[in-house]
Amino acid sequence: MTGQSRTVTRSVESDASVSAVLTVLTDPTRIPEWAPAFADRVADDHGSGWLATKDAMNFAMRLAVNHDAGTVDYLREVAPGREGGAYIRTFPRPGNGSVIVMTLPLLPDVDPTDTAATLNQEMSTLLALVQDWPGPGHRPE
Repeated sequence: MTGQSRTVTRSVESDASVSAVLTVLTDPTRIPEWAPAFADRVADDHGSGWLATKDAMNFAMRLAVNHDAGTVDYLREVAPGREGGAYIRTFPRPGNGSVIVMTLPLLPDVDPTDTAATLNQEMSTLLALVQDWPGPGHRPE
């Protein structure tokens, strides 16, 4: 099958455990720390999901997590009745540590090279964040 790619996927290996990675990923308020291109701010929407803000525009976001499978998806409505977003998978790396895989959709009128560069930067920042993760309850100063 041939055709134009609709997604970009990157992976990184980390010395951090799957649990440490999932702890960071399952806290949506931390998204702006490692993915500022996605959101400037994320706040709890009091039971109905999450409210993200990017460039003064608000949008609802849903977090879909499966701890056993190591999956975390950040989803938003991209068209009436249709969700899309970042799909993240974390699994044990042989020996120790973890592998983090993220897939993003390619947006219309956005150069795929730009999306790939943004994803590379986000993955590098996420990697540094989880490498420094000392345990539950820690938040950077």
